[in-house]
Amino acid sequence: MKKLQSKNSLMAIERIEETILRNLIHNEEYYRKVVPFLKAEYYENYHEKIIYEEIADFAAKYDKVPTKEVLTINLQNRTDLTDESFKDSLQTVRGLSDEWVDYEWLLDATEKWCKDRAIYLALMQSIKIADGGDTKISRDAIPSILQEALAVSFDEHIGHDYIEQATDRYEFYHRKEEKVPFDLEKFNFITKGGLSNKTLNVALAGTGVGKSLFMCHAAAAALSENYNVLYITCEMAEEKIAERIDANLLNVGVKDIVELPEVLFTSKVNEIARKTRGKLIIKEYPTASAHAGHFKALLSDLKLKKDFKPDLIFVDYLNICASMRYKGAIVNSYTYVKAIAEELRGLAVEANLPIVSATQTTRSGYGNSDPDLTDTSESFGLPATADFMFALISTEELEQQGRIMVKQLKNRYSDLVTSRKFMVGIDRSKMRLYDVADDASAIGINDEDP
Repeated sequence: MKKLQSKNSLMAIERIEETILRNLIHNEEYYRKVVPFLKAEYYENYHEKIIYEEIADFAAKYDKVPTKEVLTINLQNRTDLTDESFKDSLQTVRGLSDEWVDYEWLLDATEKWCKDRAIYLALMQSIKIADGGDTKISRDAIPSILQEALAVSFDEHIGHDYIEQATDRYEFYHRKEEKVPFDLEKFNFITKGGLSNKTLNVALAGTGVGKSLFMCHAAAAALSENYNVLYITCEMAEEKIAERIDANLLNVGVKDIVELPEVLFTSKVNEIARKTRGKLIIKEYPTASAHAGHFKALLSDLKLKKDFKPDLIFVDYLNICASMRYKGAIVNSYTYVKAIAEELRGLAVEANLPIVSATQTTRSGYGNSDPDLTDTSESFGLPATADFMFALISTEELEQQGRIMVKQLKNRYSDLVTSRKFMVGIDRSKMRLYDVADDASAIGINDEDP
């Protein structure tokens, strides 16, 4: 009985392959729709693979599909086929009838077949890589290979028609964009309501100024607003990041957390849990060892093992990540850091969420009270890639006032001129930022200066 079922399944697979082949030459609309997604390697039978290659080669050269007569002649002219392959190919071509098939069903069936074959081939390749059978590809590439196969889809979007789709465009202009808001008024103002999906947002600051503090505060605020947050740290231990977020959410100084009785500590954490529907996951990677490929794999693991999908990702911080493209390669810092930024932004687009990270200032920018994009350490390619970039500036006078200055450096959300510089309050003991009234005169700057 099992053998009969296997045989019937095989016949069904062969039938859809033959149905696809005959519709490729008899239905040009179908051909043009599916050819961008079909691959010769999807065909398991060698003679069917040969026929598909002949169809694709002819269509690419003459911009039309071949007839059965053309296919027969081209097969006869080939010198690389065995007698058996030629006989099977010729027999299949002769059987490619123009029998009608429902177009919508055919598209769905072809898409399913492409997905099934892509996943099967990706699994086989992944097993080969894992067993050491392919030394040219590292095991780190396996998640990407599987993810690419799972993403096979007949995307019908072929561009925006400016005239005909004016109504769609107008609706897009008035559609409320889904954003992750800040709990800081000025940041919401300059980003028009918060961080957009598919964006890379970067804080620029010197050592000890407050890069991690900013990200820990923003992560705590997002959790409090019922968002799922993933915090990736390549610098500090998971427990140290959690300690900073504890200080922020529990309203306790970092140094005082250790003094809290366990019962009080637990009750405070439970109270936070009752107030939010969000989750916060903190994941540590060794410095300079993790790249966007590892982060993709982490997202998959969290989805499978914890049913957790983040709304926002923090990466602490960008310069000490690795590049997926240049792993182990000797390249200059400009190219390497630019690659990391591009890969993180690519991850933001693929996962459809905002990513927040940070970068160091240059040595000359460390003591500069008015940094700009040129003060980005290692690579100017980073600000070229980021969607939103701002500097965190601290001086002795600002420290005494409990303030930190923010300067916009790049902003794809809004105009840079408005609120180019502004103040936020800072409580370093509790790892908190808070809104304060504008007080530019205290440090001799004009809030609206470019």
